This record gives sequence, structure tokens and C-alpha cells, in this order.
Amino acid sequence: MTADNRKVIWITGASMGIGAAIARRAAQEGWAVAVSARSRDKLAALEAEHDAIHAYPLDVLDRGENAAVLDRIEADLGPVDIAVLNAGTHADMPAAEFDAAAAARIFDLNLTGLANGIEPVVQRFLARGRGRLALTASVAGYRGLPRAAAYCASKAGVIAMAESLAAEIGPRGVTVQVICPGFVRTPLTDKNEFPMPFLMEPEDAAERVVKGLQGTSFEIAFPRRFVWQLKLLRLLPAALYFRLIRKATGL
Repeated sequence: MTADNRKVIWITGASMGIGAAIARRAAQEGWAVAVSARSRDKLAALEAEHDAIHAYPLDVLDRGENAAVLDRIEADLGPVDIAVLNAGTHADMPAAEFDAAAAARIFDLNLTGLANGIEPVVQRFLARGRGRLALTASVAGYRGLPRAAAYCASKAGVIAMAESLAAEIGPRGVTVQVICPGFVRTPLTDKNEFPMPFLMEPEDAAERVVKGLQGTSFEIAFPRRFVWQLKLLRLLPAALYFRLIRKATGL
């Protein structure tokens, strides 16, 4: 905690969408909020909204820069209590147009970018015997969805990474959580040309995330009805799942 007893939270991928909404909601909670992303202009605009929000530009794909930014945050605000590693991307990718280079870019940001932040965060949290690490995945990580092979694979990887870390470092005082949103209105989802069931506004998503960050559940997943529908699909035999998902998506 900081000297004035505020929680310190670090959020990556915070220049827009869910990340920015989480930052605003955390500031309303009275937390000291460090926000990181590549866009300096968007971070500066977000910082100007609230005295509790502090901008620290970062390219999460630069491994060393993650540690350096975290050092600056802790020098300015105090030890980080909560790290929300949220940077990520998505691209529509029909199978007939599968692009290995585009898939690699998705893997780099959604997995390697998170790993670059995990390294310095976990080192500090383990040394202190406390801390909370939340990784943003997606309900798309529950099972493979059409037109999203690379994205689903990357988010399934995030879920598995969070599970592995939680099993190992949970007993050492470090809480690990995974954030699995459904469809949330963001600049990325605005590009989707298909119906998005249970579409949420980023402010509603942020409310659920910040509440979850104060709880004990490993998974922060929403909206609940959509989550349970997809979890039920995960239990189905592959052949039945493929028939249902093709019908649902018009394939």
C-alpha cells in the first residue's frame, strides 16, 4: 500500500476499451492507478481525467521495458498491489484466409506481451509474499470458435498460464486471477460484422472486473449467462459441438 494507504494498481493495455474503463473505475475506488500502453496521446488524455491516474507509456513486447516501467511506477507510487495485464488484440481470420504472420502478431501481443509483464511482477510479489496478478483472457479461450483460430488459441493459452501460476504461487501469498470477458463494445469489437450476443459496455465490464479484483474467485468471467452457455459447450463431444457451432454461426 502507498503511504496514504491507497492500493496501487498497474493496468496494461489501458489506452482504450476495457483497460481504460478499469482505470477509471479503479480511480473512483480511490486507488492509485498506473496505466500503460503504446499510445502516449491516449494515455495523457486518460491521465487528465482523474488525479489518481498516472500514465507510463510502454510497449509490452519490449521485455526490459516492462521491468523498467514497473520500477518507475513503484518509485513514484509505492509497491504495486494489483497488476492487471490486459494488453491484447484480435483479428477476424476465416480459415480460407489464414495468415501465419497475422497469427504470430496475435500470439506475440496476447501471450508474449503478457509474459513480459508477468516476469517482473511475479518476482516482486514473491519477494514480498503478497500481491494480486490478473491476466486478461476471454470466453473465446474456452473452446475454438470459427474465424478466430489464432485468437482463441492465444486466449486459451492465457487461461492455462494463469492456472499454472495460481497453482504454484497461490500458496506463497500471491493471488492469481484470469479475466474472461464476453463481447464488450470496444474499437476491436466494433469491427465485427456478426451478431454479438450479450454485448456489454466497457463501463459495465470494468465494474465486474474491479469487484472481482477485491474477491477470491480465480476466474472473473462475464456476462454470466453467456459464460455458462459456453462452458456447457465445452463439455460436449467434439462432433456435437461442431454441429451446434456451425449452425449458430451460419457456416
